[in-house]
Amino acid sequence: MYSNIVKFIHDLYKTEEFVPLHAPCFVGNEKKYLNECIDSTFVSSVGKFVDRFEEDMARYCGAKKAVVCVNGTNALHMALMLVGVEENDEVLTQALTFIATCNAISYIGACPVFLDVDRTTMGLSPQAVKEWLGKNSEIRGNSCYNKNTGRRIKACIPMHTFGHPVKIDELAEICRENYIELVEDAAESIGSLYKGQHTGTFGRIGAISFNGNKTITTGGGGMMLFQDEELGKLAKYLTTQAKVPHRWEFVHDRIGYNYRMPNINAALGCAQLENLDRFVQNKRETAALYKDFFSSIPEIEFWEEPENCYSNYWLNVVLLKDKAAQQRFLEYTNDHGIMTRPVWELMNKLPMFCHYETDKLTNTQWFAERVVNIPSSVRL
Repeated sequence: MYSNIVKFIHDLYKTEEFVPLHAPCFVGNEKKYLNECIDSTFVSSVGKFVDRFEEDMARYCGAKKAVVCVNGTNALHMALMLVGVEENDEVLTQALTFIATCNAISYIGACPVFLDVDRTTMGLSPQAVKEWLGKNSEIRGNSCYNKNTGRRIKACIPMHTFGHPVKIDELAEICRENYIELVEDAAESIGSLYKGQHTGTFGRIGAISFNGNKTITTGGGGMMLFQDEELGKLAKYLTTQAKVPHRWEFVHDRIGYNYRMPNINAALGCAQLENLDRFVQNKRETAALYKDFFSSIPEIEFWEEPENCYSNYWLNVVLLKDKAAQQRFLEYTNDHGIMTRPVWELMNKLPMFCHYETDKLTNTQWFAERVVNIPSSVRL
């Protein structure tokens, strides 16, 4: 069985060489725009490509404003500060996520609370959030508090796992009812839609990543999406060192952050964005081929996009029967030139976060023992 899988993936990517999990694809105006950027000498944080990338991304995603920054982790950090998360506040999130989600919470000195994911989405479960809040929280004035710890529950960060949208409208409603700010970790879901609306635009702020392994890349880089234009302007100001605009004077009236994306990275992003729809369509076609192939292997289930979703299939997923089968699959494929990986180590099991509150995490643990990511690059 495993040898047939290896052969299929090698044939799919038309190579006998090593097949990576996700490699960037440069087939458009990348070199042209990079040369323009270099010729202009504006290669740092000021330049036409920064403005253009923000405007083009806001238009593409249906946001009122977009603000670029150094990476997706910075975007989450800034987003949490902008919605008012402070030291010792609590932030509801999922244990099945990349560590950037929790690192951003920790930068502020806030505390994650890890709640279960849905079996249908792999993302934060509205039902789990609702049940946990019902048992453990109380409303005081216009704030939500954890009855066990006494801490304010200020924000909620769902993550659209592997590009598949969570039930974000249900989470948004729960957050509104409980005076909790919703920040979307849309790092992996550029090009994904939930009920026809782009991920990252349901919450107060959405954070996107353009790391080298994402569907489109700026090398490194991130972005915040806003439906509140004034909040977006404040984000732009704070991420550019909080400098008061002036032609020659350098005056700063708040603590700012050097989270600026260089123009040279934004030039790459502009070219990548021009091909985003093509990339997503190609990745969806790859997913369809995987689905057809794995349908004949009863021991392995191919993960499909959830209901009401249009997924970018950033990383394709197969589910194995148990932990032992997962490990056998990982060992064989990696030994035979196919890069595969399990889901990230669960956040509540890491030494930095193991003492924070959780629910039972039943579905979370189920996925951790079965998920394997398989090669998902755009096929040229």
